[in-house]
Amino acid sequence: MADQPTYEELMQQIRVLKAAAVQHEETVKALKDREKRYRLLVEESFDGIFIQKGPTIIFANQQLHHMLGYDVAELLGMDHWRVYHPEYREVTRRRAQARMRGEKVPTHYEVKLNRKDGSWFYGEIGARAIDVEGEPGVQVWVRDIHERKLAEEALRKSEQKYKAILDNIQEGYYEVDIEGNFTFFNRSMCEILGYPPDEMMGMNNRQYTDKKFAKRVYSTFNQVYTTGAPAKGFDWELIRKDGSVRIVETSVTLIRDFENRPGGFRGIARDVTREKRLEAQIQRAEKMETIGTLAGGVAHDLNNILSGLVSYPELLLLQLPEESPLRKPIETIQKSGEKAAAVVQDLLTLARRGVVVTEPVNLNDLIREYLQSPEYARVREFHPGVETEIRLEDTLLNIPGSPTHLSKTLANLISNAAEAMPAGGRIVLRTENRYIDAPLSGYDDVREGDYVVFSISDTGTGISSEDIEKIFEPFYTKKKMGRSGTGLGMAVVWGTVKDHNGYIDVKSAEGGGTTFRLYFPATREVLSETRAKVPVTSYRGKGESILVVDDVAQQRELAAEMLEQLGYRVEVVSSGEEAVEYLKNHQMDLLVLDMIMDPGWDGLDTYRKILEIHPGQKAVIASGFSESARVKEAQRLGTGSYIKKPFLMETLGMAVRRELER
Repeated sequence: MADQPTYEELMQQIRVLKAAAVQHEETVKALKDREKRYRLLVEESFDGIFIQKGPTIIFANQQLHHMLGYDVAELLGMDHWRVYHPEYREVTRRRAQARMRGEKVPTHYEVKLNRKDGSWFYGEIGARAIDVEGEPGVQVWVRDIHERKLAEEALRKSEQKYKAILDNIQEGYYEVDIEGNFTFFNRSMCEILGYPPDEMMGMNNRQYTDKKFAKRVYSTFNQVYTTGAPAKGFDWELIRKDGSVRIVETSVTLIRDFENRPGGFRGIARDVTREKRLEAQIQRAEKMETIGTLAGGVAHDLNNILSGLVSYPELLLLQLPEESPLRKPIETIQKSGEKAAAVVQDLLTLARRGVVVTEPVNLNDLIREYLQSPEYARVREFHPGVETEIRLEDTLLNIPGSPTHLSKTLANLISNAAEAMPAGGRIVLRTENRYIDAPLSGYDDVREGDYVVFSISDTGTGISSEDIEKIFEPFYTKKKMGRSGTGLGMAVVWGTVKDHNGYIDVKSAEGGGTTFRLYFPATREVLSETRAKVPVTSYRGKGESILVVDDVAQQRELAAEMLEQLGYRVEVVSSGEEAVEYLKNHQMDLLVLDMIMDPGWDGLDTYRKILEIHPGQKAVIASGFSESARVKEAQRLGTGSYIKKPFLMETLGMAVRRELER
């Protein structure tokens, strides 16, 4: 018989069992308390929470019931896809499938969720895989972000509206940080600086501020930062991407953050380049007019005084024998008087009282005559290292003018160019016919029209930006007085050009040479000895019909008159759109088509439309600019010759005849 436990051993076992029972009760109680706390946390959470096993919801907290509008029992057993708005079911399904495959997917994302009543709201979803009674499940958190999304949408629309308003104002609007880096700007600011938006964002103002303005600009911004007071109406020279300069009138105010700390600057920039240049031109013209009035009065008095110094020595010399010791001093007096008389003539030119425009002049003839003159020979003698190159347009139009004053203008410019190259160099003389379609901005603003352009370029020392504004003022010179000229040479050039209703443009840089361009209005009056090189019979018309398409009335009328004189039947229209409409009901043997027409279609666009109506339509292209890629494209499509404006009857007639007979 096995040994029976003793009484003490039984009591010990009973005590162990009791202790284990007590511990079990405490463990159960602890687990119930923990479950109660966790359930409280889940039920009282601000976020909706649900657990799904497969597609079925097996648990949902009170907040989710409240969000979705379902009773407590209604969500349990529901397919969880019914919770998602149809727009988001597919993307949510793809994410769930990717998660099940073990792929990395976002743990939080935004969706639309359906309520029981059919309405929806924006929610933010968070999900993670869990074990549900030994099977895979998913625990999902739902946060209501509807109000936030609506606020963001309202803010986005407000920003879009704000940006649209700013993009439609003509002035540039900009915002920069404390360091001067762009943080925001409108379309007009991009147009002022000539940069695309992606290049401008983050660009620092040092990159586009002219050096001579930099110190003043930085001082202004620093004052706004220090005092908090806005700065208004100060000029700022900006350097565009292409290197050109724009002057803007700008205002600057301080931007503060939510804690009232300085965070940057904002301002409006108005492009006043044209206004400032026009103002400077008016000031120059007024100054020259004032000086000219003074010079005219002086010249009038000097003429009376000099008449004796010039005339009497000539009479005395006629009476003196060749061996007289008085001849040399009297000849010196005579030469001095003649030089003084030449200065008086310069003063008269400056006073705008010396030029009488009476005849057609050809600049090519004047240039060739000057290059054969003793005066030019002396220039070459004094400057043996200077070479002169001429590039003259063969069919140069004439200008109405004074040969004497124009010749002196050429002489002054060539002499100055030579003196700007003490170590030698090259002078290039060029002439060309040019039709200006749109005003050109420069030292002078050149208006639209037909011009003969004379340009002279040198490879000399150049002119500084400070000096270039003063070069046409009388007696303003960098030369040594008494050794080279009177100081009136460039003033005479200015006066002569203005008396010929012309314009001057100057381009120069220190060490980079100088180019002067003189624009003279052209005339079709001919010189008495001018004869046509080609007989007119070789390009006379045979009654063919021609449509002239040009947006400038004067050009239409001029082309029509020339063609009618050559024996063509001519119609005219003022735009590409009108040409297409006209040709819908008419056929023409040839078009004379302007390339640049603004606004509306240009010559290439017009020709493309016309080819749809009349395949193979013959045409010639005309333009005041050089042959461009669009001209070549039009020729590739079927147009014939390219005619450069201003029109010459021979050039126009030959081009038309050649195209008609092709």
